[in-house]
Amino acid sequence: MFELFNDEARRVVVLSQAAAKDLKHKQIGTEHLLLGLLAESAGFAARVLAPHGIDHDIVLAEVVRTRGRNRWLFKRYLRFTPETRKTLEQSLHESIRLQHNHIGAEHLLLGLLHDGHGPAVSLLSGLGAPPELVREQVNRVCADRSNHIRE
Repeated sequence: MFELFNDEARRVVVLSQAAAKDLKHKQIGTEHLLLGLLAESAGFAARVLAPHGIDHDIVLAEVVRTRGRNRWLFKRYLRFTPETRKTLEQSLHESIRLQHNHIGAEHLLLGLLHDGHGPAVSLLSGLGAPPELVREQVNRVCADRSNHIRE
């Protein structure tokens, strides 16, 4: 599946892993995926969430507040949590639904929002960005982008 990821989506996964390692967490959770999505201020997720006042630093502070920072990390390779694996799988379904031939940050964000629960969705909702609203904005941006390409 990762062969379908575009460059931005691949960077998101790498940045998610880095976020989990920096916090010395044992697995890559959906909250780390959200941090990866927001790590690049010019990235898709950052542009969609910025109007809600949500950026990487705010999410990082909230993750540290809720999950903390661990003191030690002995693992070299961090695994995805089951929720994160499901999110990655759902991003493929979102790409297919939108009739795209790749998986990008927009699909990762939609995959993250799919179930409407989990650490990242709770975090976004708590910061004033309910999943329904974010999903609507992502779909609108994707539709606008598709219309622009056709013209």
